[in-house]
Amino acid sequence: MLDKNDFLDRLDQLNKVVLELGCGPNKKLMSAIGIDAINYEGVDIVGDIFEVLGKFPEESVDSVHSFHFFEHIVNFQELLSNIARVMRPGGDLEVVVPHFSNPYFYSDPTHRTFFGLYTFCYYASESLFSRKVPTYQHTIQFDLISVDLVFKSTRPFFIRHGIKKLFGLIFNSVGYMQEFYEENLSQIVPCYEVRYRLRKK
Repeated sequence: MLDKNDFLDRLDQLNKVVLELGCGPNKKLMSAIGIDAINYEGVDIVGDIFEVLGKFPEESVDSVHSFHFFEHIVNFQELLSNIARVMRPGGDLEVVVPHFSNPYFYSDPTHRTFFGLYTFCYYASESLFSRKVPTYQHTIQFDLISVDLVFKSTRPFFIRHGIKKLFGLIFNSVGYMQEFYEENLSQIVPCYEVRYRLRKK
């Protein structure tokens, strides 16, 4: 493990401790501590995600963000437990991952875990959807605050991108429409990604 900027030694000197997991070469939140297994230029701490999170004290992190990283993790429940351990009560967790209907998901051989509308409902308290799922006696450490289905196309498909943004406005208007989409239309109109926001209990 490599802490390139000695963040772990000076956490108590930071106003807010914000983590971006799996940030890669293009960290989205410049104020965040970027963590990745590969030593890209913008990465602050290089190492295995479980080893790195294990170095943070309990309840020392204000918020955690992740953009297209969770789908690479096999042990999803262990990752959530590690995040819950280091996060302060009331801290926010933002996770953006490919939706299971995204055809590009299957092109990347490093993708391990599928995500859909209800995935985090199995690990959090929620009142967003009509359909309820079991928690299988998992320890519930988060409240699920919101789930957004993101419809878009990558360059150079600008026209279809505009059409898909319209789909997003329609299907995200209420929870019922999100559920209707995923049950009945997800194989006809693929969704690009899902954005979840959770809060530590």
